[in-house]
Amino acid sequence: MKVLNKLTAPKAVAPEKIIQFGEGNFLRAFVDWIVKNMNDTTDFNASVVVLQGTRNAFPMTLLQGQDCMYHVNLQGRLNGEVVNSLTRIDCLSRGLNPYEQFDAYMGLADQPEIRFVISNTTEAGITFSAESKFTDAPCENYPARLTQLLYRRFKTFNGAADKGLIIMPCELIFENGHHLKDCINKTIDLWKEDLGADYETFKNWFNTYNYVCATLVDRIVPGFPRKEINQIQEKLGYKDNVVVQGEAFHLWVIERPDNMSIEELRAEFPAEKAGLNVIITDSEAPYHERKVTLLNGPHTVLSPVSYLSGVDIVRDACNHPVLGEYIRKVQFDELMQTLNLPMDELKKYGESVLERFDNPYVDHQVTSIMLNSFPKFQTRDLPGLKTYLERKGELPKGIVLGLAAIITYYKGGKRADGADIVPNDDQQIMQLLTDLWATGDTRKVAEGVLAADELIWKDHGNLNNIPGLTDLVVEYLDSIRDKGMLETVKTIL
Repeated sequence: MKVLNKLTAPKAVAPEKIIQFGEGNFLRAFVDWIVKNMNDTTDFNASVVVLQGTRNAFPMTLLQGQDCMYHVNLQGRLNGEVVNSLTRIDCLSRGLNPYEQFDAYMGLADQPEIRFVISNTTEAGITFSAESKFTDAPCENYPARLTQLLYRRFKTFNGAADKGLIIMPCELIFENGHHLKDCINKTIDLWKEDLGADYETFKNWFNTYNYVCATLVDRIVPGFPRKEINQIQEKLGYKDNVVVQGEAFHLWVIERPDNMSIEELRAEFPAEKAGLNVIITDSEAPYHERKVTLLNGPHTVLSPVSYLSGVDIVRDACNHPVLGEYIRKVQFDELMQTLNLPMDELKKYGESVLERFDNPYVDHQVTSIMLNSFPKFQTRDLPGLKTYLERKGELPKGIVLGLAAIITYYKGGKRADGADIVPNDDQQIMQLLTDLWATGDTRKVAEGVLAADELIWKDHGNLNNIPGLTDLVVEYLDSIRDKGMLETVKTIL
């Protein structure tokens, strides 16, 4: 079998227009797949320089060993049709390690055709660091590392208006672009003395001629297909060690920056013209709320409920006679009722989400969703719980049961069939739950978790103040203990 590289497979050659911070599975199955499609169907004609995201060089080493070529395997259901496709991605020109190739990294700023910066540095990546130094080579902090590159470009091209960059972060935080822009401005202020006479003009150039977009990305990417890799490689005829698997569905919502019109952004980034599900709009907010509430929200509660019911795979939970009904209850009867978009549109999106959950190809483990369940519930489900109570005058039982399931899961131990229950979260949260469960008193457990506003609930405050919530959580904790998870679910359907 042939090794995949540019000697054994054709590789496109195009100007380097995009700098990509991160070589992980998501960016390769989503952004680079989109760039490949734009290159094939429009005159975009761009290649991507990929920057190693962490000091761990292993993924980049594998990618460079294949001349930065690889395949994306999309699987799932799309508009009722089963999809199982393989696409060779050939738009990555090269990979760089900024930690060991700092000069080459900074040299990217000198390339006139560079126009876009795309990143996925995880939610923790878009933060301001007062410890970042102008002279670091490079800065560990992503916004600071990007600021170094921007300043080099500013100097190289003497603050030229047409040499600013279009910056599109893909980190999964609301208004990611707004946060990134704020972090860069704070970093510029931090380095005021280092920048000297350039401080004001550089800051003005950044804010006037660079375009930072807030974006929402949506595609489930399980990653490397370990189970099927031999069959996939046989089908390809190539030994590809960095195949990445993703679902067929994709959505990228890109909010135009204040200093650029929708039409200007569409002209420079012709994803819509390529027929892709990319929406360039004035505001990503309603799309973000819809996605977080109707996709991530059900995910967060179905996972512990399913696992404690003895079901390990999302698809199997959707098709289970009891759990499937529970998921639809949370999705359509509870969370959907808290949104402000037209109900027809919400129902259509909700059905598409369930179609994605029912992916026949991907064994999406519910345990993979349960990392950091408490912070996820705080952002994805708690707002809906409060809005539902406000609108309906009663608590949403499915969502509250999901919270009780998370609390029970964090007790650890083993479930009825002997499978291990292994929660994974912030160490302080883990210790809190360990201490509370050691009391053996479910009311103390419920009250203690709901009172953890500084640790978990943040601006939502002490949740014991929500009428009826403490009592209902205690009721469900007792029922899960006495009857089991599945029997408890039946009581609310």
